[in-house]
Amino acid sequence: AASCRRRPGCGTVGDVEPHPAVRDGDLLWTPGPDQIARANVTAFGHWLAEERGRTFGDYHALWRWSVTDLDGFWQAVWDYCGIEASAEPTAVLGVRDMPGADWFPGARLNYAQHVLRNERPGQDALYFQSETTPLTGLPWPGFANQVRVLATRLRAMGVRPGDRVASCLPNIPQTVIAMLATTSIGAIWTCCSPDFGWRGVSDRFGQLAPKVLFCVDSYRYGGKDFDRRGDIGQIIGSLPGLEHVIHVPGPASQAIARVPGRPEPAPWAEVMDYPPVPAAGFRFEQVPFGHPLWILFSSGTTGLPKAITHSHGGILIEQLKLQTFHMDLRAGDRMFFYTTSGWMMWNFLVSSLLLGVRPLLYDGHPGYPRPDVLWQLAQDARVTFFGASPAYVDLMSRAGLVPGDTYDLSALTAVMLAGSPVSAECGAWFYRNVKPELWLCTGSGGTDICSGFVGGLPTLPVYAGEIQARHLGVSAYAFDPRGEPVTGEVGEMVITQPMPSMPVCLWNDEAGQLYQRTYFADFPGVWRQGDFFKVNERGGCFVLGRSDATLNRHGIRIGTAEVYAALQTVEEITDALIVNLDLPGGGFFMPLFVTLTAGTVLDDALERTITERLRAQYTARHVPDRIIAVAAIPATLTGKKMEVPVRRILLGAAPDDAANRNAMANPHALDVFAEYARTQRDYRPG
Repeated sequence: AASCRRRPGCGTVGDVEPHPAVRDGDLLWTPGPDQIARANVTAFGHWLAEERGRTFGDYHALWRWSVTDLDGFWQAVWDYCGIEASAEPTAVLGVRDMPGADWFPGARLNYAQHVLRNERPGQDALYFQSETTPLTGLPWPGFANQVRVLATRLRAMGVRPGDRVASCLPNIPQTVIAMLATTSIGAIWTCCSPDFGWRGVSDRFGQLAPKVLFCVDSYRYGGKDFDRRGDIGQIIGSLPGLEHVIHVPGPASQAIARVPGRPEPAPWAEVMDYPPVPAAGFRFEQVPFGHPLWILFSSGTTGLPKAITHSHGGILIEQLKLQTFHMDLRAGDRMFFYTTSGWMMWNFLVSSLLLGVRPLLYDGHPGYPRPDVLWQLAQDARVTFFGASPAYVDLMSRAGLVPGDTYDLSALTAVMLAGSPVSAECGAWFYRNVKPELWLCTGSGGTDICSGFVGGLPTLPVYAGEIQARHLGVSAYAFDPRGEPVTGEVGEMVITQPMPSMPVCLWNDEAGQLYQRTYFADFPGVWRQGDFFKVNERGGCFVLGRSDATLNRHGIRIGTAEVYAALQTVEEITDALIVNLDLPGGGFFMPLFVTLTAGTVLDDALERTITERLRAQYTARHVPDRIIAVAAIPATLTGKKMEVPVRRILLGAAPDDAANRNAMANPHALDVFAEYARTQRDYRPG
């Protein structure tokens, strides 16, 4: 990030003076008395005192209560946030074990109903903009009616509770409408963004046997139109049992050809050509608290991406808690987060509708046609809460941008950074270049819970490089190898008490064995997240990157298995290993190591073949920063690639400290990686 600050009165980009380096732990911001007084979490504390007779001296005392008295805390959230159920629960927790916790047994409700209860005539529900569409507001009456019309049409198509509805749409209003229509009738939503290659989509949707597919023919990114008709045809052809295809026109607006043996794509306009459905005449499907709401996917490190299934009630209560207390949002606020429809942050953004917040959808390149296009958007939409990844800060810093001098950001009160660790300099950039009175709300969570484990709180100070606190109701600790909690030391991030938004299952994992292996194999009865984690004495948190082999590419988690699957189609490659290194300052370096067939040379032509294959079958994020030919790929005696040891070696660990050579099929294969780390300057080991 830029090490500069604005001079008082300076209004030009680049007119800067040197600024001292910011260190971890430096104080960046302190909330004033007025901000503390009007914070939602403060109001919650007053409510607890009046309604429950409970008082807490500070946030950390409130947090300790929230993770020890689960019944008292989560019932308080239910009541305070006004959750409505057609059948009341018989308890907060029936079964308390992890996995298998049974939340609010007996309750019947609907996530989408809690969104549409915020319908207000004369107000906008959301805003949207793309590279082809100017900033536009979508009024509540039209938006809510489209949800009810589409839901009615889906019911007429035979979609029933528990059926899967899949989407390959960008971050546009039709995607939100389709998601709410699907979930309003008890069907299960799943989505991939259209920049995914056909194989990446088929690997995911193929596990679910969806009845309906929403798709787009094209999208625009960085000023270029991308024709997706060929990929969509392959996706449709890979989904047996598909009964309906609904085509949303993209910027190219071309028909999608029918795939033999598959349904004829129906235009969105034709499906929506139906009389209005009044609110009083529409029935939301009432489902149990744990009924599946949507399916998100893991990155696919060790095989097919895991189909992570979340519930209506779990997401509803968790998002209300998160966005009310830890993001300090309220009805009428305008929230923006730069995301695609295939990242969990899209689900999080859309869930702001639960609070009557007006989300801003943006479909396009964050730096096109200018690096500051998102700040122009924030000004024009009067955004109050702005979200992006640390990689975006690097883009702005390199461009020398000072948004606070260029745009009217008087409405902006908070910025959220998520997707990868936030360095001290990255956080300080906002106070120097946006506005000094900003609340910087950094956090860390996961697709696994579609929420955050640790994050911001508007009543606590902001320290450089540090996440403010553990979230309410999240019993997060750093465990040492013996399974004991440690403070001030790096350990494995674990969650020792159940959370409502933990997955109800992994799809097709009927016996729950994959679920058990994924989260509970290392510490029985305790959730292991797979992140390195530290909590300091004041409760500040540090998430220090993945402790497993998942790639974190510019805030998006990518599975190594996807890369390997694509490379199997490159005949010159016999084996491969890919890792991603989190570098100081929020950067990344992702090298791909390959072994080649006899006589093959890794030349420019072969490198182009590799990168084009990865981009075509998956996304541009799957393309490595460098490709290196090696003699052998390190593997265990059972043939498993040793990605984590290689990553540790590239970051400076000695081979014998990174791996047990006695457990290797080829013990000397690690040495070439140690030599590469010693001699190369492609990256900066931390």
